[in-house]
Amino acid sequence: MLVLLVEDNRPLAAHIIEYLELDDIECDYTERGDHGLKLAQQQHFDIIVLDINLPGMDGLSVCEQLRAEGNLTPVLMLTARDSLENKLEGFNVGADDYLVKPFDLPELVVRIKALAKRAVAAKPQLQVADLTLDLPLREAYRQEKRLTLHPIGWKLLVALAKTSPAPLTRRELEQVIWQDSPPDSDALKSHLYQLRKAINKPFTTPLLHTLKNVGVVLRAATETDSNSE
Repeated sequence: MLVLLVEDNRPLAAHIIEYLELDDIECDYTERGDHGLKLAQQQHFDIIVLDINLPGMDGLSVCEQLRAEGNLTPVLMLTARDSLENKLEGFNVGADDYLVKPFDLPELVVRIKALAKRAVAAKPQLQVADLTLDLPLREAYRQEKRLTLHPIGWKLLVALAKTSPAPLTRRELEQVIWQDSPPDSDALKSHLYQLRKAINKPFTTPLLHTLKNVGVVLRAATETDSNSE
């Protein structure tokens, strides 16, 4: 099992890593929230153990961003705040469990293992026609062929799959990637071009369509779609 630990208290992090290793649980570690987000975007982890108060980006924002991108890796929040309001805030952004400091390390291990078992049983996927997205593994398959996608392409594909068969506007797609600060250049057009090559080009029937004056849609082709490319 591979765990991502994001905790700015270095002595506590060292104790956690050492204890998890005794249970054959491997850890990747960072003390910054923004670095933790980047690691979670680039690699699959079985569990993310995430402190709330972090430099760079707080844990609640990290969890919220991951969920917005379709990353459903179980998140265990660590915090010194134990009020019901604070716990609800964590659950509302997509946290799966909550552990209040100080805590016993055996309890942390039990909670990690429970979350991992639950995730394996769930195996969340998105399906659009013959396209399958494995959300925990961040892998896409079409006709059983694994697709090679850029991380931004993956974000766009998850967003389009979630709304399929309805389209998303270009503004909505820009928000998926850059929130409210899109670049000046037409970067979205480039990313959609690369995604279309991966989704459509190797196959006889296209799934990704551009609808004139509407946006982009992921679905089996209709007469309207074929006339709008």
